[in-house]
Amino acid sequence: MKDHKEQACNIIILGASGDLSKRKLLPALFALYCNGMLPHDTRVYGYARSKMDDQQFREKITANLNCRYTPDSNDCAEKMETFLKMCFYQVGQYDSIQDFTALNERMAKEKRADANHLFYMSIPPDIFIDTSCSIGGAGLMDVPDGFWSRVVLEKPFGRDSKSSAILMKTLKSIFDEESTYRIDHYLGKEVIQNLMTLRFANLIFEPVWNRNYIDWVSIAFSEDIGCEGRAGYFDNFGIMRDVLQNHILQIVALVGMEAPVSLDAKHIADEKVKLLASAAAITAAETIVGQYIANTVDGEEKPGYLDDDEVPEGSITETYAHTIMHINNPRWSGVPFYLSAGKALDTRKTEIQIQFKDLPYSIFNGTGKENPQANKLVIRVQPNEAIELHVTNKVPGMGMEMEDVKLDMLYHDSFDEELPDAYERLLLDVIRGDRSLFLQDEELRVGWDIVTPLLHQLEKEGKKPVQYPYGQEPEHGCPA
Repeated sequence: MKDHKEQACNIIILGASGDLSKRKLLPALFALYCNGMLPHDTRVYGYARSKMDDQQFREKITANLNCRYTPDSNDCAEKMETFLKMCFYQVGQYDSIQDFTALNERMAKEKRADANHLFYMSIPPDIFIDTSCSIGGAGLMDVPDGFWSRVVLEKPFGRDSKSSAILMKTLKSIFDEESTYRIDHYLGKEVIQNLMTLRFANLIFEPVWNRNYIDWVSIAFSEDIGCEGRAGYFDNFGIMRDVLQNHILQIVALVGMEAPVSLDAKHIADEKVKLLASAAAITAAETIVGQYIANTVDGEEKPGYLDDDEVPEGSITETYAHTIMHINNPRWSGVPFYLSAGKALDTRKTEIQIQFKDLPYSIFNGTGKENPQANKLVIRVQPNEAIELHVTNKVPGMGMEMEDVKLDMLYHDSFDEELPDAYERLLLDVIRGDRSLFLQDEELRVGWDIVTPLLHQLEKEGKKPVQYPYGQEPEHGCPA
């Protein structure tokens, strides 16, 4: 296999004038460039409907380029200038074969025909199909022998099982499965990548990672901001489609799957599919959905979801969901997985909790002393990435007083290395051809099967979500 740096590469960002491109994608590419990880001959082509020329595009993206890998200001300025000269802009419509043909002709004229093509669809999901057909019709998938053409798709991948299947079938007529990279940026986060290492490289965990020792598992995603600025997009999907069906189910799969045969992308995907396929569909009886309303937080008036001008009057789109997932296999039968996701809550946090069972018998029973607390493993994805193990410890002194204490490992304290942004890791993996951190087609199918029945039931009934004040989580009666 050739070194990924040796072949020329054209990176085409579709939706290059949008927020994701400016805040995440181009800064990530700049970081890879600063670390010497991009192919030696790389060009970035921004493609969007907004009218700009190359220089205006470069000026637009400059403010978001981060110099954290090059603290020397002179070196940073030099690297930034060189990187910007690698960036170009093409105006075009997404449903126009003619406009994409113009891009193809431009690259050929600039002697970029003998190069790999990476297409990043930083565009609304409802134009994936039209855009893909235009790319195919313009001949942009036709690269010379020895080169590759790959496409990266941002979630959500459909709205339910049926629409997702139609989307996958249509896209496969243009991009084969091996060339398709369905990105979930949460899988690029360092702590999530560490889950398999934590489980399968440490003997102390595997013997107790099952129903015999674990009481429950919780995976919670919360944001302390509302939908301001993206409510128009969000209202078409809701928190269950936007977060629970993808981010959270992917974490469930990594927490619960069996050890893969190897670290090959297919072997990892096979085990994730087996885990998700053994999960029962979530039900309305074990689900709470909510929608935030106006409230005063730290002296500041915060608007409710329905107060946003981009939200249709009377919308019942959920901004919060809490549900219980049941996995019907020998390892997890009887262990509830509490899953929650919400906006406008009291904190910004993504956290996995593994609650172990109480001791079957304690020598401290009957001594008048407080019984030991059950152990808990906490894996904090963000912020302040950490792994914490809660254990019972004797309080120093003459008595026999016990206390729950944390054995914690904070990433920033334990490692000198700069934690890479998720998009840096994932974009590099696309260039390298490593699909292990991307969703495969079967993962997507079984994931939608878990949530689609409930989504359809909620839409059919038209039931309003419970209201919760901005900055407060709705009560649900579950331990986590």
